[in-house]
Amino acid sequence: MKYSLLHRVDAEGVLHFGLELGEEYANKFVRVTVEGVGPASGDAPLSDEEWSKRVKDLAGKWLGEFERPPQGEYEQREELS
Repeated sequence: MKYSLLHRVDAEGVLHFGLELGEEYANKFVRVTVEGVGPASGDAPLSDEEWSKRVKDLAGKWLGEFERPPQGEYEQREELS
């Protein structure tokens, strides 16, 4: 079993989260790996104006075709009783 969670660390640098794994994991060890994502620590989030400029700078950069790959067949399931 593998989970991926994304949570914000609070202003005091503390991460709070809960994850219910089920009784089969009761009294067992699990590994939690912390990996930073997003801006480096100390970097302020982008202002609305900076974000807008960033989005406008990216506009028109895609040179490929937009296409949706085949989605496969719809799975037929038994009726629930």
